[in-house]
Amino acid sequence: MPRIRGASIEEHHEMVWADLAEAMRQLLLERDYDSITVGHIAARAGLARNTLYNYAPDKSALVLALTRRAGRPAVERVAAIAARSAEPAAERMREIVEAVLEAFTDQTVQLMFRPGSGPPAAEAPDKPFHAIVVEVENVVRDGIARGEFRDVGDVHLAVELLSGVMRAGAERIGRDPSALAATVRAAREIVLASLARPGGRGPSTGPQHARHTAAE
Repeated sequence: MPRIRGASIEEHHEMVWADLAEAMRQLLLERDYDSITVGHIAARAGLARNTLYNYAPDKSALVLALTRRAGRPAVERVAAIAARSAEPAAERMREIVEAVLEAFTDQTVQLMFRPGSGPPAAEAPDKPFHAIVVEVENVVRDGIARGEFRDVGDVHLAVELLSGVMRAGAERIGRDPSALAATVRAAREIVLASLARPGGRGPSTGPQHARHTAAE
């Protein structure tokens, strides 16, 4: 029986998952995704290939599990932001845009956008960021109810379309991590402009926006 690391089986599994994630990050710096095999991942993580199969039956399942785990902090962060119902919806949306794009500085999270990965997060409940889409829809509905945002009609469709903006931003950050700040600014402008009420001040004005702008 393999030696158990950590004080419990659960802790052992967490340590193995951390090793697998780090192995994937290192391998992605060295070679294309398609050329990475299960054997490469197992060897870099210090596991026997048969042991790795206890965690995932194949490479695709392993990558999905890794992206879910890597994306978990962002999902929790967005949920916490969305839950601050006393704050303006626009300010929460600004923070959500930043939280999501920051998550994509992790190469493991970027794997959800690899070719052949299937539908984007907004369309697939089993994808790591589906929970974020749900939280964003709730913030948009809240903003509409408060009169901060225009009535977009089909909220799910509107958020699905806006997720395309976020995907483009995430892919740009994946190509050039130094573009994070500029990409966050541009994504915020596009997202908030699309939700702004016609002829209004717009959801990004006010003292809180001024503080954000000064900080940037």
